[in-house]
Amino acid sequence: MTVQSSYMFDLRRLHVLRVVHQLGTVTAAAGSLHLTPSAVSQQLRQLAHELDVPLLEPDGRRVRLTPAALTLLRHADEIAARWEAARGDLQAGAGRAPAVLRMAGFTSSLRTLVVPAVAHLREQEPGLSVRIMEVETASAFGRLLTGEIDIAVTLPNQGGPPLDDPRFEQETLLDEPLDLLVARGHRLTGVGQVALEEAAHEPWILPAPDTCDHQEITAAACAAAGFTPKVAHEAMDWPAVAAIVACGLGVCLKPRLVRVPAELPVVAVPLAGAVTPSRRLLTCTRRGCRAQPHIAAGLDALAAAATMATAPRIRPAS
Repeated sequence: MTVQSSYMFDLRRLHVLRVVHQLGTVTAAAGSLHLTPSAVSQQLRQLAHELDVPLLEPDGRRVRLTPAALTLLRHADEIAARWEAARGDLQAGAGRAPAVLRMAGFTSSLRTLVVPAVAHLREQEPGLSVRIMEVETASAFGRLLTGEIDIAVTLPNQGGPPLDDPRFEQETLLDEPLDLLVARGHRLTGVGQVALEEAAHEPWILPAPDTCDHQEITAAACAAAGFTPKVAHEAMDWPAVAAIVACGLGVCLKPRLVRVPAELPVVAVPLAGAVTPSRRLLTCTRRGCRAQPHIAAGLDALAAAATMATAPRIRPAS
């Protein structure tokens, strides 16, 4: 019996098409897939030949996906999700999982969530090796799609796809309040909660634009409070930011779980009023893979870390 050639195309070529769509260019996809641009183009030409439809068309000096390619992508996303689910069923049936789990998070989530989760996994799953990767949200989705990452802790709407994107599963991990970090003795200390707009005329410390997620979060929160922060200093490392604040050179918004050096004379002031900013942290995986044993274990560990991080700290009676 001869199998028709239309059923013999290589599923890896669908994967190449999905990565080109996610990253936007053949060159970017090639770098992520560890291929040459010519090899990526060849893969797409072969896929177009097998399906007898054009997948790329000229767009100035670049190329873009055709309507046929976009239609194919919808089916490719479904196939990829079913394949991930099949892998989970096979791993569970065989009683074994991959030996390596790759967990990623943006800078401030590593210390508070990812590292404690990995410590938990070392106790619960001693045979599982875990690799930690520091990845900002905007870069996480492409690396998830290519398989470089298994689980990413991300922030919504920070250069990423919508929550209902068919390629990914994004679930809430925790909602974390933001506090106003000021120097000890600042006019806004000692008065309990304050409104964010009370800091409208303060000098601000922010990361440089397009360097990390916190810059966008702060800008959005201040805009909702009716002002644009006057950036006096640019820094991203939290101990450095806190040191600048401690010198009375400005203020910033700090996620509540982020720790700064205890010896610095700074105060985290809770915010109240019409705008009480917070950031929602998500776990993101490729759709269909959450039942894979090593990924399920990683998600459980992150949930446990989030619970521990937000649990009330009860001081022992003196």
